[in-house]
Amino acid sequence: MSAISQRFATLRQQHQCALIPFITAGDPDLDTTAQALQLLDRHGADIIELGVPYSDPLADGPVIQAAATRALQRGTRLDRVLAMVRSLQPTLTAPIVLFTYYNPILHRGIETFLTQAAQAGVAGLVIPDLPVEEAEPLLQVAEALGLEIVLLVAPTSPLRRIQMIAAKSHGFIYLVSVTGVTGMRSGLQTHVKDLIQTLRQTTDKPIGVGFGISQPEHAQQVRDWGADAVIVGSAFVQRLATGTPAEGLSAIADFCQRLKAAIT
Repeated sequence: MSAISQRFATLRQQHQCALIPFITAGDPDLDTTAQALQLLDRHGADIIELGVPYSDPLADGPVIQAAATRALQRGTRLDRVLAMVRSLQPTLTAPIVLFTYYNPILHRGIETFLTQAAQAGVAGLVIPDLPVEEAEPLLQVAEALGLEIVLLVAPTSPLRRIQMIAAKSHGFIYLVSVTGVTGMRSGLQTHVKDLIQTLRQTTDKPIGVGFGISQPEHAQQVRDWGADAVIVGSAFVQRLATGTPAEGLSAIADFCQRLKAAIT
């Protein structure tokens, strides 16, 4: 059992919901990213999603787009991100999941990209623009390397497609709570509860809900609806980018603790 699946198995035995924070690698710089990963690991994160900056982030809202742009302008590239992750592995308990788009993977080559990620200690990947119909070649290489590929279910996905995604997703299923891009929203739509129930009838794999969760109350609601994990991105990215790096790090540590307390 790989690191992500093992983490969920342990949390299920403890009747706990997982907290999965997201931050963008290289914003404001990779040294701060490294400190952020360690802080999140110590303050309640069960799994950490690390965004690889990309020039055309179609699934990302304005907060994460701006963070990716700043990171690219400061020279953040995949090799440096992986080197940073590799150096931190002995100090982290939370598995690292890379959030990356498919084009950089194809450009480098599926086997090369995934091998380098696995060698750096990455536990899995979220690839938001990878259709399930085209995922098999990547899934086969990932499985051989012990990497888990997390696939996404959208609110508009028909039942047959949901079943296909649930069958092929590894680690957990990423349930997108809204139609559109990432970003902070004032509340959650009640159809998320129905989508969780639909997935429950389809699979026993863990379900993580993301996009739009920005407050402890949102996280608690998602847990109460039956999710196995709460994924929070823009709210962390915005806090980390506000003020000095030290202020940003303090803000995300506090926010992480409050989110974990809300779902414990």
